[in-house]
Amino acid sequence: MSLSEQTVFLTAGPLRLEGLLHLAPGPDAVVITHPHSLYGGAMDNPVVATLAGVYQRLGYSTLRFNFRGVGASGGGYDDGRGEQDDVRAAAAYLAGLDRTVTDLAGYSFGAWIDLRLNPPVATVRRQVLVAPPVAYLEFGSIAAPPAELVVITGDRDRIAPLELLREQAPGWGPAVRLRVLPGVDHFFGGALERLAALVETELAAPENR
Repeated sequence: MSLSEQTVFLTAGPLRLEGLLHLAPGPDAVVITHPHSLYGGAMDNPVVATLAGVYQRLGYSTLRFNFRGVGASGGGYDDGRGEQDDVRAAAAYLAGLDRTVTDLAGYSFGAWIDLRLNPPVATVRRQVLVAPPVAYLEFGSIAAPPAELVVITGDRDRIAPLELLREQAPGWGPAVRLRVLPGVDHFFGGALERLAALVETELAAPENR
């Protein structure tokens, strides 16, 4: 947890979910989702924390949270169904603070959840998908493709392999940007600074201003 984040609790139906909130002065906000709940994924994952830090530096309010069944969040793993409700609950929590969720950013399983939201979060215009696990999870049709979609993988990632992403990502929306980090696998060991720089560059690109 950074000094600018505070622990909060939000509700998803009958469940209470644990989150880390950074509240910025401006109106824009991002919800950030973590890797697979059954394999150690949680909101304190280094990639998730890196995404939060980038958005905070750019002036966004950020909310990263533990999916149901993780950490102090109630409930249990729901095979991606209830986890979609968790994302919508996080967006609603930010809306209650007069912040507009313009972005979703997810890593691995979190990217899968974000992209497949049905119904989607109406205010979201951009998604950042880091290492979407196309080799292990079925992405299928997208209910409401975001206006902008940034997809990031490493060229040594066997869970989000570049060749599969080149096949599938163009079907995920009208404006997909696929970016590759050389020499990087699914876990971004030793590459978090490079990931942060790439994400910041993509978010600050002229077409996104």
